[in-house]
Amino acid sequence: MFQRILSIILPVFAIIAVGYGYARLRGESVRADMGAVNRVSMEVLCPLLVFTALAAKDFDVGHNLVLILAGVLISLGSGLLAWPVARLLGYDVRSFVPPMMYNNCGNMGLPLAALAFGPAGLSAAVALFMAANLVYFSVGIKIIETGRHGRRSSFFKFMTSPMMLSMIFGMLCAVFKLSPPAPLLSALRMLGDACIPLMLFSLGVRMMDVNFRSWHIGLIGAIACPLTGLASAGLLDLVLPLSDMQRGQMYLFASLPPAVFCFMIAEQYRQEPDKVASIVLLGNLASLGFVPLGLWLGLA
Repeated sequence: MFQRILSIILPVFAIIAVGYGYARLRGESVRADMGAVNRVSMEVLCPLLVFTALAAKDFDVGHNLVLILAGVLISLGSGLLAWPVARLLGYDVRSFVPPMMYNNCGNMGLPLAALAFGPAGLSAAVALFMAANLVYFSVGIKIIETGRHGRRSSFFKFMTSPMMLSMIFGMLCAVFKLSPPAPLLSALRMLGDACIPLMLFSLGVRMMDVNFRSWHIGLIGAIACPLTGLASAGLLDLVLPLSDMQRGQMYLFASLPPAVFCFMIAEQYRQEPDKVASIVLLGNLASLGFVPLGLWLGLA
């Protein structure tokens, strides 16, 4: 079991380390260049990965519906459990709770799922990724916007983003059993698959932007995110009818650290980005311990 878990997580962290090492070697210019790469990943490659996983003939909406429900409930449950922690310790809920609700199910979760469960596991991981996006970009963003003046983000804008459009069209293909012609689907899948190593490399580069100045909230967030997720998953394991692979996917999803994207959103809203950055950095470092725990619980 230990050898299997090690073979799953080592390639992921090796690519992250390469990205971090390259950024350290090349300096500021790399981070500026990665802006265009990240934009292509988020607007083209990652949506294609989601679409092809959902539109593939082996994706069964009915079979994955319970997993989507699990992803939604884990994201909401993590936020609900993290809320009193933030109040008790005097943290701003807008800074602390949203990163607990949106874990790194894209950059880290998709590659880990592919390595742990094979090609069949990727489509299930995309279902969880979709659930986390739905919760964060609705409930999570509303939490961040609480008490703010000025124009709020439009729900229509959220629904017309490349990621959401890829999910909508992918789900339509899955529900009505439609699929693009095989050569076109193959080309789209090749483009989508490219985003996995690119996201991991980008995560390593992005690690250069965060620091340990707000180490206290970072340490609490790094522990709270996977623990609230695993606690929610443990409760759901008692009531949801999950297959062995779905159970493994659920625990892996629950053990993931806060997403790097949370830092970008905090920066955009000027919502204590230094504190959110510390939560993200220490959370991803702590994942070296929590991800094997999630895999052990899910694969046991």
